[in-house]
Amino acid sequence: MKLKSKIFAVVFALVLVCGFAYAQKNNAKNNAKSNAKIPVTVIAMTGNQFGSVDQGFNAGLENFLGASLDINVVDRQDALKDPKYQGFDLSYMPLYLIHRTKAVDEKFKEPIERGMLKTTNDFIVMEKETRYGIFADKKAVPNQLELFVMSQCPYGVMAENRIIAAQKAGLIPDNINIKVRYIVSPGRTADTFASLHGTAEWEEDVRQAIVQLKFPKKFWKYIEEFNKDSRTTRWDVVAEKAGLNPSIFKRYWNDGVKQLKEDMRLSNEYGVRGSPSFIWEGRVVTDMGGLSSIPGLEGLNQAPTQGGAAQQVPQ
Repeated sequence: MKLKSKIFAVVFALVLVCGFAYAQKNNAKNNAKSNAKIPVTVIAMTGNQFGSVDQGFNAGLENFLGASLDINVVDRQDALKDPKYQGFDLSYMPLYLIHRTKAVDEKFKEPIERGMLKTTNDFIVMEKETRYGIFADKKAVPNQLELFVMSQCPYGVMAENRIIAAQKAGLIPDNINIKVRYIVSPGRTADTFASLHGTAEWEEDVRQAIVQLKFPKKFWKYIEEFNKDSRTTRWDVVAEKAGLNPSIFKRYWNDGVKQLKEDMRLSNEYGVRGSPSFIWEGRVVTDMGGLSSIPGLEGLNQAPTQGGAAQQVPQ
C-alpha cells in the first residue's frame, strides 16, 4: 500500500474508533440523527470479550454515518454453517457487514474507491476495523505480547513508557515476553521503507530493531533514553547512555532491515493500522485499555508515568 493510502487508512480507522469518545461528548447532537436505522450484521464469537460486538466501534460508525445502527449478531459457529455467509473471511472476529443503501454507499464512497473496504452486492464488509478482535484459527503463543509502533509516534512512545514504568514497578510477570515491532511500508528501492514520519523514523526503527535483536538486555534502556526526545537525531548519544557502542548500527544494519521486513509482513498479516497496536498471544488484537482485563497485564495501566495527555494524530 502506498504511504498516502496508508495514511488515509489510519485516519479513516481513527474516525470510526475515536467516534466513541466524540459520541459521549455530543449526546444531544447524536439524538438528532436520522430516524432510519442502518441494518448491520455482526458475526462474532459471542461470549468472548475480544471477539464480540465492539460498542465503541458502533458509536464511531453511528457518528460517521449520522444514523443509528440496527445490530443483528450472528454467532461465528452458526455463520460457518450458513450458506449465506460462505465466501466471507470468518477467521477474524468480529466481522461487520453493513447493509448497502444509496445513503450508506455515499458515506463510504472515498474509502471504497481507494480500496480501503471490501464490498459485495449486499454489504460493505469491514474486516479488522474494530478496536478489539481475535484471530479465531490462529494457534496461541502463550504469554507473548507484541507491541506495534512507529518509533516517532507520540502514542507509541506513551505506550512504551507505560511498559517501562510497569517493569520498573515490578508489575509485569517475568514469564511475559514483550516484543516491539515496527509499522512501515515498502520503500522506493530495495532495503528501504516508507514511514508516516519520514525517513528518519524508519531508520530509527531499524536501530531499535537491532538493539532488540542483538542486545535485548539493553533494549528497554535504549527505548527509555530515546523516548525522552523521540525526534532526536543524536541516536549515537542515546546508544551511549544505554551502554551501547554506536558502531553496532553500521555493523548490524542488514540484520535490522531484515527484521523490519518481518515486522512489515506481520503488521500486514494482522491488519495493523495504528500506533500503538497490541497482539496478545498471537491471536488477540487489543489496545492499552483492553490489556487491563488480561491476567498479568493489569499493571500496564497502574504504574505512574511522566508526560501529558495524548497529542493530536501525527501529521
